[in-house]
Amino acid sequence: QVQLVESGGGLVQPGGSLRLSCAASGSIFSVNGMGWYRQAPGKERELVATIARGDRTNYADSVKGRFTISLGNTKNTVYLQMNSLKPEDTAVYYCNAGGITTMPPFRSLEVWGQGTLVTVSS
Repeated sequence: QVQLVESGGGLVQPGGSLRLSCAASGSIFSVNGMGWYRQAPGKERELVATIARGDRTNYADSVKGRFTISLGNTKNTVYLQMNSLKPEDTAVYYCNAGGITTMPPFRSLEVWGQGTLVTVSS
């Protein structure tokens, strides 16, 4: 069993900062890439940022220059540093781990976390 656990969400004022963390645990041999997605009320889940081989990153246009995605030392942990937060950033943020390979016997998995709520409001 592989699980992702997010943390770091909460209430923050516009212009403030939060750092989200996501740790993958379980019988993991390797993780090819990880990312963050978000879903606001009444909206579709959307890409926020991803990080893959060679630390190649990809960001939604709406967060470029404000958010930074990075990997922890184990490469099974991903962070999202969110600066200059706006009310439009309010959403449940979900961690995603794509291309997980489990310990032998090898299996390929994509796993989602349960989400952490970020609320940006005065």
